[in-house]
Amino acid sequence: SIGETILFPVSPLRNDKANFDTQTTIMKRILILALLFSIGCGRGENGSSRKVIQNKGSDTLVNVAQAWAEAYGNVKPDVAVAVTGGGSGTGIAALINGTVDIANASRSMKDSEIHHARAQGQDPIEFIVGFDALAVFVHKDNPIEQISLEQLADIYGEGGSSVNWADLGLEVPGCSGQEIIRVSRQNNSGTYAYFRSAVLGSDRDFKLGSRDMHGSKDVVDLVHNTACAIGYSGLAYATPDVRMVPVVTEGSEAVSPSVETAIDGTYPIARPLFMYTSGEPTGHVKEYLDWIMSDEGQCIILEKGYAPTAEVTCS
Repeated sequence: SIGETILFPVSPLRNDKANFDTQTTIMKRILILALLFSIGCGRGENGSSRKVIQNKGSDTLVNVAQAWAEAYGNVKPDVAVAVTGGGSGTGIAALINGTVDIANASRSMKDSEIHHARAQGQDPIEFIVGFDALAVFVHKDNPIEQISLEQLADIYGEGGSSVNWADLGLEVPGCSGQEIIRVSRQNNSGTYAYFRSAVLGSDRDFKLGSRDMHGSKDVVDLVHNTACAIGYSGLAYATPDVRMVPVVTEGSEAVSPSVETAIDGTYPIARPLFMYTSGEPTGHVKEYLDWIMSDEGQCIILEKGYAPTAEVTCS
């Protein structure tokens, strides 16, 4: 072995030759292993290095982001898009820290976040990739026909007096005690931030005691299983097991959430959906964002229940 050659040399000449032969053999093996590793890992079908785009953030956007990533794998096999959720705040924090290429958000970045990002050497660039109607969900047996923004604020807002369904003139079948169970989102959620801004107003906070869920689907699931509940979530998470309540603003008729009413702006709780990069995107990140904004990418967001940024032609 190598150890025996070093410890017990027979002669200087023989020792030198053995060391040379051994080192040559080791180097050959290292080169072969390195070549096999480079062939087996990180290579696309055309032999080029596989590129990975890190994409993180909004739970509202996570389903469509995963659909985009999967479809793009067929368009560009040498590019992989790694998608994770966690909430808009989580994605924005990752962008600020420089650990993602694209942050997904269902709200715009705050001035304080932009300032923090620039202090960290990042330059957030905003892209609107679609629109969403933020739906108000109730149990399918709830008889409510419509709800106003003022009533929503009175239910969810600090100091609001609506605590029972009777306060809205309703009796909900299967709801013991008729107490309104408020289902909300955690405060790192862009959906939480947008609902607060659009419904409660920037100077008002949520009441304490709501059921604050981690994800959009969790809100809908809890409303489905709770006769007394009311909740809010993205239109794309609607199921036959819950009802979406038309929303009315002062001086207007009630409007149901839909792709069409999100596009034309008649639904009062519609919002843009964002992607952020640090600096103007280039290379494979730019190509991916360009594809998302193409008809092919926008047809996917439409299929997932969101509104595209412009009129599209889908096959």
